[in-house]
Amino acid sequence: KSESLNCFSVIKAVWDVLDYRGSNDSGLLELSKTFRACKTVRFPSSLSNWLWTAFTYTAMVDYPTPANFMMNLPAYPVKEMCKIIDSFPVGADVVEKAFTAASLYYNYTGDQKCFEMEGGDDPHGLSGWGWQACTEMVMPMTVSNESMFPPSGFSYEEKSEGCFASYEVRPRMNWITTEYGGHKIDKVLKRFGSNIIFSNGMRDPWSRGGVLKNISSSIIALVTEKGKHEVAENMQGPKYSELTNA
Repeated sequence: KSESLNCFSVIKAVWDVLDYRGSNDSGLLELSKTFRACKTVRFPSSLSNWLWTAFTYTAMVDYPTPANFMMNLPAYPVKEMCKIIDSFPVGADVVEKAFTAASLYYNYTGDQKCFEMEGGDDPHGLSGWGWQACTEMVMPMTVSNESMFPPSGFSYEEKSEGCFASYEVRPRMNWITTEYGGHKIDKVLKRFGSNIIFSNGMRDPWSRGGVLKNISSSIIALVTEKGKHEVAENMQGPKYSELTNA
């Protein structure tokens, strides 16, 4: 939204359009062609997830230099995505706009002939995170009406069933705070902790869960207004120090 209000509005509008067009087989066939899917998709949610992944991860790694932490991306990829959307003529198809912008994330190098929308591999190695989020690191997240993503709430029952279907485990909602603490973290750490630096870049979506204020003279919050998510090993050194986010 800070890059382009039109960009934000296009992405916010695309989800309902995908659901509507993907409600029947002929619509899914046409969407599969638009998205250059390697195989005809079976569910409109597969296309939504493909877009969601591109937009969230690009926001997370919006570095000021070219990088390949998640995918090969140009400098300031969010800005570049919005330039793509804003370059379309008035009245252009919202799905085409969103797809072309998301393709920057998946195919910046231009070597992908088609995209695996369903049943593909796990290029980011996130399957392990799925297991952890179902056992140790359960994080109830919601999406408000203000977001460019579809609004959603959190249901423990739905989370539990999803975890059981995937891993045959049930989430332990209170395990991590029982084991390590976490409620009123400022008061706990001020009493028992020392020599800790919490680093957060405010352009990283995960900064919402970070410690953003100093807790004591030796528990320090380093906050960079335009900092991003953690950087890859090939982006180490002083010139990248303002980019990192713990």
